[in-house]
Amino acid sequence: METKECLKYIVEEIHTTIVATVDDEGLPVTAAIDMMDYDNDSLYFLTAKGKGFYDRLIKRQFLALTAMKGEDTMSSVAVSIRGKVRDLGHDKIPELFKKNPYMHQIYPTEESMKALTVFQIYEGTGEWFDLSKKPIERASFTIGKVEIRHEGYFIKDDCIGCGSCLSVCPQSCIVTARIPYVIEQEHCLHCGNCMSACPTGAIIRR
Repeated sequence: METKECLKYIVEEIHTTIVATVDDEGLPVTAAIDMMDYDNDSLYFLTAKGKGFYDRLIKRQFLALTAMKGEDTMSSVAVSIRGKVRDLGHDKIPELFKKNPYMHQIYPTEESMKALTVFQIYEGTGEWFDLSKKPIERASFTIGKVEIRHEGYFIKDDCIGCGSCLSVCPQSCIVTARIPYVIEQEHCLHCGNCMSACPTGAIIRR
């Protein structure tokens, strides 16, 4: 999926995300944060400058988030992002309030809005994970000038085509048309069964 598609889905279809930051003791802290706008390669949200969340963002300038939509596990789409953030100040507040009018109920006056500042997620990596598809569908994307790191399980030239991996793959996403076999990354669950079953150690995790 294209980056903009994923960001649009987060803002317009899910909106409320669970964001993780790190405190001064190195421990993770989560918060429910609305993603209020997007463009081709960034997300925008706001927070009050008096919150601990703001302090953690300023100190670390990094966050991780997961956004999920679905009636149950097997109808769910999840989008995750790990990336850098920066404080853009107050200038974008009127635009975000116009696009998210419910914010006027939380901060009803111009004076109360002065507590807020806008953050931009401008660089990072993300993953789209769709359990409603058969087989499952996953895709990686980037925000800003970041290269995609291909993570998961891969089959090396040591593969002898014995088929030990096939019966343990829950998504049947191993292609056997040639040796070495190939794992369809867009359908892989990253469960690791194939690596455990391979008698030659031909399957590696990156």
